[in-house]
Amino acid sequence: MDSIETLQPGTILSNDELREIFKCSPQGGMRRSHETNTLVIVTNHIESIYEDRWEGDVIHYTGMGQKGPMQLSFAQNKTLSESPANGVAVHLFEVFRKGEYTYVGEVERSGEPYQATQPDVDGNERLAWLFPLQLKSHETPAIDGEKAREAYQRREKRAARLADDELKKRAMNAPTIPGSRPAVAMQYARSPEVSEYAKRRANGYCELCEQPAPFQSKSGEPYLECHHIEWLARGGEDTIENTVALCPNCHRKMHVIGSHADQEKLKATAAQG
Repeated sequence: MDSIETLQPGTILSNDELREIFKCSPQGGMRRSHETNTLVIVTNHIESIYEDRWEGDVIHYTGMGQKGPMQLSFAQNKTLSESPANGVAVHLFEVFRKGEYTYVGEVERSGEPYQATQPDVDGNERLAWLFPLQLKSHETPAIDGEKAREAYQRREKRAARLADDELKKRAMNAPTIPGSRPAVAMQYARSPEVSEYAKRRANGYCELCEQPAPFQSKSGEPYLECHHIEWLARGGEDTIENTVALCPNCHRKMHVIGSHADQEKLKATAAQG
């Protein structure tokens, strides 16, 4: 098992492994360990009521306390506000999938804590404390693009379940300047010949809705997008039998809904060559 000293950014731990390495509590977003003289902080992108924001190699981390105004002198807020002078090493983890804790690195406070208005767990506005924390490596961490997309979709579903008044409160108090960071995505070396063949077979018509391409490209060609019926990320092959040409609307439909009936129709179309 890894030790604190050998942990590398990107290492994924289970909650049990994190607890064993840092000798800390198995619960909470801020976990103090006197045995290892560390503070583990977790930014959870799927379960947290707020979203911690990255600006380069600095994360604006929301403090402890889900209900009512936050207190800077409360529990681990105090530990973090006194860092790094108190000698407690602060280690950051992120969660994009349930049960997976991705190690980001050791951080230290890069500025004074400040307050911002955020809704609490009940949707009521309150003042929260935020801590600007900079990675000691000074390297902006890249994220797994697929995991980030999954986490965002979870948050979208949760937002869709909110009552109108609570949704409005959260929307009005959302950060006006979004955070940004690089993302890493798997790249596939697709065949341009397979793509071009699918577009010529379509002859300017979407192979799902069977309507003409909605507009022409700068070169004057009907604009259609290539789609793999069985996604490459799920083991699909880059072949003419698995590739079709779709209008942008149907392409998005296949990625959002991907109904069995539509897939079967596209399979039959592609099989005709």
